[in-house]
Amino acid sequence: MSNTNAQTKSVVWDWLTTVDHKKIGIMYLVAGAFFFALGGFEAILMRIQLMFPEATFLPAQTFNELLTMHGTTMIFLAAMPILFGLMNYIVPLQIGARDVAFPFLNSLGFWLFLFGGILLNLSWFFGGAPDAGWTAYVPLSSEYSGTGIDYYVLGLQISGAGTLIGGINFLVTIINMRAPGMSMMRMPLFTWSTFVASTLILFAFPALTIGLLLLMLERIFGATYFAVASGGNVVIWQHLFWIFGHPEVYILILPAFGIFSEIIATFSKKRLFGYSAMVFATLLIGFLGFMVWAHHMFTVGMGPIANSIFAVATMAIAVPTGIKIFNWLFTMWGGRIQFTTANLFALGFIPSFVMGGVTGIMLATSAANYQFHDTYFVVAHFHYVIIGGVVLGIFGGAFYWWPRMFGYRLNETLGKIFFWMFLFGFHLTFFVQHFLGLMGMPRRVASYLPGQGLDEMNLISTIGAFLMGVAFIIFVVNIFVSMKNKETSGDPWDGRTLEWTIPSPTPEYNFAQTPLVRDVDALWYEKYEGEGSMKAAEPLGDIHMPNGSILPVIISLGLFIASFGFIYHDDGWTWVAIVGLVITFGSMFVRSIKEDHGYHIPVDEIKKGGK
Repeated sequence: MSNTNAQTKSVVWDWLTTVDHKKIGIMYLVAGAFFFALGGFEAILMRIQLMFPEATFLPAQTFNELLTMHGTTMIFLAAMPILFGLMNYIVPLQIGARDVAFPFLNSLGFWLFLFGGILLNLSWFFGGAPDAGWTAYVPLSSEYSGTGIDYYVLGLQISGAGTLIGGINFLVTIINMRAPGMSMMRMPLFTWSTFVASTLILFAFPALTIGLLLLMLERIFGATYFAVASGGNVVIWQHLFWIFGHPEVYILILPAFGIFSEIIATFSKKRLFGYSAMVFATLLIGFLGFMVWAHHMFTVGMGPIANSIFAVATMAIAVPTGIKIFNWLFTMWGGRIQFTTANLFALGFIPSFVMGGVTGIMLATSAANYQFHDTYFVVAHFHYVIIGGVVLGIFGGAFYWWPRMFGYRLNETLGKIFFWMFLFGFHLTFFVQHFLGLMGMPRRVASYLPGQGLDEMNLISTIGAFLMGVAFIIFVVNIFVSMKNKETSGDPWDGRTLEWTIPSPTPEYNFAQTPLVRDVDALWYEKYEGEGSMKAAEPLGDIHMPNGSILPVIISLGLFIASFGFIYHDDGWTWVAIVGLVITFGSMFVRSIKEDHGYHIPVDEIKKGGK
């Protein structure tokens, strides 16, 4: 028994201290999936409340808390971490690297995200969750007396620091660690989209950090940045939030675009049509994404000139996005299309996302926006983009890379049942919300009166939400049912890129020898036009690997503890903040003076692994 306990302890310790990008990627996926289920549960509770007019299932205050936590959880704690998980596992493999550039920072980024997410959700148990909407507009968020918004501010600060670290890490990895022969214009589209999304993170997240810092100083230390009576300005918060908030949409959607590019090319048995156009469209979407933030603020009173500029810039984003849509269609044209579950998600994405794009152009028309603003039309548009784009991308990527990550394929029959139920439930939920919005139903309301023509569509919307919930349960069941189907091949889909060159399960060091890349689809080229297998760019030798470390957990834990000191400083908890900060900075000091040269895996062990 003690031997089993020791083994369990060593496994737990291994995962706590790991700096292996593959294990960190899996931890991101597990944590993100947990928060995804939590955010979905919050959404279903809201839909039950809105199922019938004047329902009393939830008090209005609880509804506001659920609304705020659903949006915050889904954006910051579910969609981004799950994408980060896929990026972490796949990008180093796609570029022929043995790890990311900064393995220690990679681990720190994950633990900061996790502790920030836990802190945010602890607010449910300690005095109520944040209730000012996921955008936390001032003065509602700055002058409200509860502690919920304090948890929001500090939880997102900690979590956002982790995201920023992750973005910088991916940038350096992609720029510096590509295999010999892999020029920028030979990188897979998923790597390209990760690169552009990481650039957006680098420039967008500081705006959110500053906004949250100002809100924290106002709430906790009595500053007056947003207090109009003291000369403050409430619109400043909106600018800071949306200078982050709109690029955030592209931080989420671009990796999904990359996933679909990989899936469609693989299952059409064709090279991606217009590769260079796709790359430049990705760059252009990233660039324009920073020029449109104030389209969220057409009704604030910026004036007709500002509104016109932002309206035109918003419409311009449709051009590179349209290029992508047509290139995916042309990739499939004349291809030998395989209707796997992963490819079904890619095919379901195209019409769903186009619908979201069309309503986006409608909302970009600033005069019409006065009618659409703060109605369910906006809710419908946003979810068509995020679920129709990002979530379908996440599920498509999961089915596509699952054998790479876990060594077994997910059941295709259950996968297809899941896909159709989720897609049908999604359209049922959100399609009718366009009409609810056009009929004037405001968003963020906990109830509505009967006899306004809103009853039936709200009921339909709730039924759709339940279908999506059941579909997600089928996906979870699929994971466990499929575990017995061990995947022996490292290349189950006849893949095109380097991640499929590695045997299954993936070795700790990824590549025994760094591959030599000679074309865009490196593996496909070698299989069908080259010499049948990847050529090595180096002789077989010892491999240098980084050591694990518990310090990322302790650094993150210190900030987590310090947060309680800031939240309850009026109750004399300032000492808790000091203790937490001492733990964090002490751990950083230990890391800076400790010499860590890693370890080597000898050639003999690598040769055994190869067999």
